Amino acid sequence: MNILIGDDHLLFREGLCRLLMQLDEKATFVEAGTFDEVLQLAQGDQEFDLILMDLQMPGWPGFAGIQEICEMQAGTPVVIVSASESQADVRAALDAGASGYIPKSSSVKIMLSALNLVFSGGIYVPPAAIQGEGAAAGGTAASGGGGSAGMPALTQRQRDVLRCLREGKSNKQIAYELGLSEGTVKIHVTAVMRSLGVRNRTQAVIASTDLLP
Repeated sequence: MNILIGDDHLLFREGLCRLLMQLDEKATFVEAGTFDEVLQLAQGDQEFDLILMDLQMPGWPGFAGIQEICEMQAGTPVVIVSASESQADVRAALDAGASGYIPKSSSVKIMLSALNLVFSGGIYVPPAAIQGEGAAAGGTAASGGGGSAGMPALTQRQRDVLRCLREGKSNKQIAYELGLSEGTVKIHVTAVMRSLGVRNRTQAVIASTDLLP
């Protein structure tokens, strides 16, 4: 496994390398301290299995930089590891194509679990961001009218997203229909799957049979 780590703090990069050895003891690491170095490496001949990148590195061009890296290393998950826990930053990173957003305040266990989720094809979103999105969407937890005892409580927006999933719509189609960004849709889909205790969209549709009319 070849991993690119972009962060302007040498100590943090070294810590990440040690942590990631728990995922693959044979992993190799390429380090960059500026966004320009990340860009140069992404443009090179090396293919990476994972790219971890901080926000606000020297030379940081904004969230368009994430999209640029994703396009250069198509198919390689790009995960943001940042001190910022702003919901706006999480949404912007996902909109730009990031496969996950891990706050630097996360425990080792959470970080490893998040990366395992990303490697399995999922998208990791901090729980606080998911909870915040539910509130920001103006939804309230379903109670009484929407479900019964033992059924998961979803916000109205999450129920809207789940209905779209049942219709086989893509994130892009859902975003257009509900007037949301694709990043916000990803957050809601992740929240729905977590509430239903499932691992993918198909399982979510099956599990929703008794939840939605």
